[in-house]
Amino acid sequence: MKPLTILSFGAGAIGTYIGGSLALAGHKVVFLEQPGVVDLLRRTGLSLDLGIDPRRGAQGKLTVGPPAAEFTSSLDQAFAQTRFDLILFALKSFDTPTALAALKPIYQSAAYQPPVLCLQNGVDNEPAIATALGADKVITGTVTHSVGRLGPGNIVLEKLRGVGVAENPALRDRGFTRQLAGILEAAYLNGRYYPKAVDMKWSKMLTNLTGGAASAILDMTVAEIYAHPGLYEMEIRAMRETLAVMKAQGIGVVDVPKTPVRLLTWATRLPGFIARPLMVKFVGGGRGGKMPSFHIDLRNGRRPSEVDYYNGAVVRAGKKVGIPTPVNQLLNQTLLDLTAGKIPLDEYSHQPEKFLAKLA
Repeated sequence: MKPLTILSFGAGAIGTYIGGSLALAGHKVVFLEQPGVVDLLRRTGLSLDLGIDPRRGAQGKLTVGPPAAEFTSSLDQAFAQTRFDLILFALKSFDTPTALAALKPIYQSAAYQPPVLCLQNGVDNEPAIATALGADKVITGTVTHSVGRLGPGNIVLEKLRGVGVAENPALRDRGFTRQLAGILEAAYLNGRYYPKAVDMKWSKMLTNLTGGAASAILDMTVAEIYAHPGLYEMEIRAMRETLAVMKAQGIGVVDVPKTPVRLLTWATRLPGFIARPLMVKFVGGGRGGKMPSFHIDLRNGRRPSEVDYYNGAVVRAGKKVGIPTPVNQLLNQTLLDLTAGKIPLDEYSHQPEKFLAKLA
C-alpha cells in the first residue's frame, strides 16, 4: 500500500506521538494547530522521545519536520493544497464540536471526504462525527499508550502499549480498517484490529474510569484511592454500574492493546480483602505515580472537564436503558461543580469520609 497523506487535528500528546510515528514510517502528515504553535513547530519540528521502545535502538529521541511533517493553521488551505487519505482526531472530547463545525462545510463542498480516525477517549465522539460527516466517514480508534506532553509537539512515550482500530460496516473501503491496523503496526504503534467498535470503545473507557474522577475530587493518587476500603468499594460500585449499562446495551468486555480489561472487571466479583491489594498494584502501579488527567486539569485550572464524556456518558446511557448509576452521577457532578468553581477546590481534599457520606 502506498504511503498515506494524513491530516492531524492538533499536535498534542497523542497527535504528536501517533502522527509523528506515522511520519517517521514514511507517511506525510500535516498538523493543524494554532498560528503561534505552527510558527514554533516550523522552527523546531516535532520532538519524540521514544527511548522506552526497544525497536528504536539507539535512536530513541527523534525530530520530525518537513517534508514528512508539515504544519498549518488553516483548514481550508490544507484541503486546497493537499488531498488527504485520512484525518486523525486526537482532540479533547469537548473540542469535537468546534472541529466538526469547521470540517463539515468543507466535506459538503469538497470533491473527496477522507475518513476520520477517532482516537479520542469516551464513547460520544464517533456518533458525533457520524452525524456531522456521515456514518461512512468514521473509523473508531483507541490509544492505550501513555504519552507525556513536555510542550507543543514535544512528547515522551511513558508506557508502550498499542492502538486499536475497529471495523465500520458503513465504510466504503471495507478492507481499509484492517490495512490501517497494519500501517499502525509497521509504524511501531502496535496496531490491533477489532471487529466490534462499541466493545473496544466501552472497554477502553472502563480503564479511564478507574480512580480518575475520585483522584481529582479528593486530591489523592489512584493507588491511595484503591488502598482506602471505603473508596475502593465506591470505585467497584461505579464499575459495576458501568458493566450493567454495557450489558443492557449488548456491549461486551474485551481486552484493549496490552491492557487486560477483562481481568480488571474480575475485581467486581471478588471479596474486597482479596481484590483490593491486587487492584492497588494493577490500577495504581500502572500509572507509575503519574496523576490522572482529570486531576492535572483541575489543579491547573483548565476548563471544561472531560469527566462528562466518561462518568457522564455512563449516566446518560444508564438513563436510556433504565439502569441506576448513582456513583457515576456523584463523581461526574462533583467534578463538574469543582471545575466550574461552584464548590471550593479543597472541599473534599484528602477527606474521603466527607465525600463518601454523599453516597450514604
